Amino acid sequence: MPLEARVKSVLSGDTLVLSHVTNPSQERILSLAYVSAPRLRREGDEPYGFHSREFLRELLVGKVIQFEILYAIPTGAKREYGTIKLLAFDASLPDIAVQEGWVRVRDEAGKRADESEDTLAYLDRLRALQEHAKTEGKGVWAGASKGVTETSYEIQNGRALIEEYKDQTLHGIVEKVLNGDRLALRLLLKPQEHLQTVVALAGVRAPAVKRTMAEGREVPGEPFGEEALQFVESRLLQRKVQVMLLGLTPQGQFVATVLHPNGNVAKFLLEAGLARCHDLHAPLLGPDMVSFRQAEKAAKDGRKGIFVNTVAPRGPAGGAADDYVVGRVLNADTLFIRNKAGVEKRISLSSIRQPKPSDPKQAPFAADAKEFLRKKVIGKHVKVIIDGKKPATEGYEERDVATVIQGNMNVALTLVAAGYASVIRHRQDDDDRSPDYDSLLIAEAEAQKGGKGMWAAKPPKPKQLQDYSESLQKAKVQVSVLQRQKRIPAVVDFVKSGSRFTVIVPRENAKFTLVLSGIRAPRSARNPNEQSEPFGQEAHDLANRRCVQRDVEIDVETVDKVGGFIGTLYVNKENFTKVLLEEGLATVHAYSAEQSGHANEYFAAEQKAKEARKGLWHDWDPSKEVEEEESANDNTVTESEAAERRKDYRDVMLTHIEPTNGHIKLQQIGTGTNALTELMDAFRSFHLNKANDAPLPGPPKAGDFVAAKFTEDDEWYRAKIRRNDREKSQAEVVYIDFGNSEVIPWSRLRPLTQPQFSVQKLRAQAVDAVFSFLQFPLNSDYMDDAVSFIGEQTFDRQLVANVDYVSPEGTLHVTLLDPSASKNLDHSINADIVREGLAMVPKKLKAWERAATDTLTHLRTLEEEAKEDRAGMWEYGDLTED
Repeated sequence: MPLEARVKSVLSGDTLVLSHVTNPSQERILSLAYVSAPRLRREGDEPYGFHSREFLRELLVGKVIQFEILYAIPTGAKREYGTIKLLAFDASLPDIAVQEGWVRVRDEAGKRADESEDTLAYLDRLRALQEHAKTEGKGVWAGASKGVTETSYEIQNGRALIEEYKDQTLHGIVEKVLNGDRLALRLLLKPQEHLQTVVALAGVRAPAVKRTMAEGREVPGEPFGEEALQFVESRLLQRKVQVMLLGLTPQGQFVATVLHPNGNVAKFLLEAGLARCHDLHAPLLGPDMVSFRQAEKAAKDGRKGIFVNTVAPRGPAGGAADDYVVGRVLNADTLFIRNKAGVEKRISLSSIRQPKPSDPKQAPFAADAKEFLRKKVIGKHVKVIIDGKKPATEGYEERDVATVIQGNMNVALTLVAAGYASVIRHRQDDDDRSPDYDSLLIAEAEAQKGGKGMWAAKPPKPKQLQDYSESLQKAKVQVSVLQRQKRIPAVVDFVKSGSRFTVIVPRENAKFTLVLSGIRAPRSARNPNEQSEPFGQEAHDLANRRCVQRDVEIDVETVDKVGGFIGTLYVNKENFTKVLLEEGLATVHAYSAEQSGHANEYFAAEQKAKEARKGLWHDWDPSKEVEEEESANDNTVTESEAAERRKDYRDVMLTHIEPTNGHIKLQQIGTGTNALTELMDAFRSFHLNKANDAPLPGPPKAGDFVAAKFTEDDEWYRAKIRRNDREKSQAEVVYIDFGNSEVIPWSRLRPLTQPQFSVQKLRAQAVDAVFSFLQFPLNSDYMDDAVSFIGEQTFDRQLVANVDYVSPEGTLHVTLLDPSASKNLDHSINADIVREGLAMVPKKLKAWERAATDTLTHLRTLEEEAKEDRAGMWEYGDLTED
């Protein structure tokens, strides 16, 4: 069966490197079957070796092809041999390579006794093509003297070569990308004279990738080193480029401007935040350096790549103040502090510098240094003495530098003594320094002598936190572990809203999203173009002041449908949910509060806020609440009288089954589906028009409505962003009219801004639903069987759903009926699922479920029959028995 891959590079006229279409890190080497090509060798290329390689390189590099493995030779590294089909036109390899004379059919091909007739016939065809190429004098058959290429690998006189080709544009081929700013280039000096050498990109310095020294010592890569290498490799590897030689590095390597077909790749690196300007190259580039500086500044302002942590500084708010509270630690030399009025300002610790991110020896200690400082000062009252100002530099505003005293301790001195900061060497005329400068120098010398912190011989082990909220499946696996623990120590890493946090649990080496249970807090704006719900920003600000970077304790109760963990957060032993309620910045969610076990406490806190007219309750009217309670009591009798099984039949189509829990998506057949058919016809026509081929204006955000191109059929559908991955430039989308979801690159997304396709024009047609009276198995194998069975029973069929109940969130609880087979509600797909042993009747029933006594009796009878037959989940006996 043919496989698909993208051609990353061509090693010779018969061998190429393939990468996975969606995962470029997966690579394999494929050689063309039954043929051989002249070789490229450092000691001297065989005649036509370069020409043969060039034929294949120009034909394939960067393109998606189909390939089929015909045989493998397991000598040393396993060699795979096969054929290639080009998708763009009807041609295959090695056929056209033989036809053009760039490869020879192997003499031994077809000599094995076990060769099939198809193979022998194919070899006969290749040999016929070869004979034709010989007759025509094509490729290697044109005579060896014409195919000689002299390739040198040593620079004899770099300066002379630069002078010879001064102000000239040379053609070259990028043979290998060594680093974001270093290339192995084949310079085509003359048609039969080449020079292969290492070239440094003029004007930039990219972060280094991990490398191994000659003695075997491994040097870790710098942050974004791999990203920079991939950025250049994806654009230049084995592409033809234009090269202008400008100078030499101290190591004797060429410094050159390398022009990609779309421009200078060095400038693109800067714009992407994957390199910095190289000051020493400014004389070589002259006026062009101005545009490089502008590109670097734009990346800094946009916090791209290596500039992701660059923060525009704030100016000082005034003179020194006696008392501040540390609200946040940015890094090991920068703090955010608040005065008694709640005004926040940013300061730098005088005369010290955190471990340098640009220094491979110091950078690994940055996280430990920040954590050391956080533990010392976060949330603490400190004395601040303003020592001066840090002058504005490119990308940074002027800001205060200060000595911070916590208790009787100079925080900067403690950092330096622990080896988590270095001392800045001030100019002699620089008076903006710490009053304890001499003590800092002494402490630094002692830390270096003792090998403390970043002065240690070995870097710390890198800490890779597991993200438990990365997926719902992962969250479900971990929740049981966390539920068994009480008051788990954690750190609030980020505040997403008043009731939603990113927390780190050090002892589990994990991070996840924590959602406060028992309440609903108003939503705050996620960006300047959004508007907060009333008091949403106030709730967010309170959470930031009280919780961010604080040591806390958490209790985990359950998980939500997107992988968030629902539970309780304790700050200084105080339940933060109660704090929000008492400040009137949240309301009690009755059901969730009861589940948490804190209902009485929460209702009392909410009542306290009501009586004080705080926050959301600023206009609370007790009389209206009494009227609502009386109205609810009047309705109680009516609801109890109507406790018989509900009859609400609707024609539906089942469009999606969630494989992890059996939840389903339904389309209700009627005016909505008719309108959807019309909308989709117009939608497809709209997107087929090249004039509407507009990409997203920027990275999508969770919750955005977009047009998405479904991978399976390459058609456009309405969708909603569920989750966004900026590093991989891809997003998880939910197709709102069908309910299924997938992860696709941003390139398959378009804006959904057209009024005629909006959800206001036609609401999302996929409705959340669950099977009534059923509890699906937790075992993934049985769950897969249940999903397959439901798919078989419902695929592409019009069904009837009886809506037994509608939850407060709008989820339909349904009994599905096949109109051609079901005689009544007991002859249902729900019943068939129980009969097959693929679901059970829940032990704990809600009031509306308990009212359907006849249906429950029937389903339990079917369940017992399934147990006796050892069907489905009952194959090893009754799972419910202890």
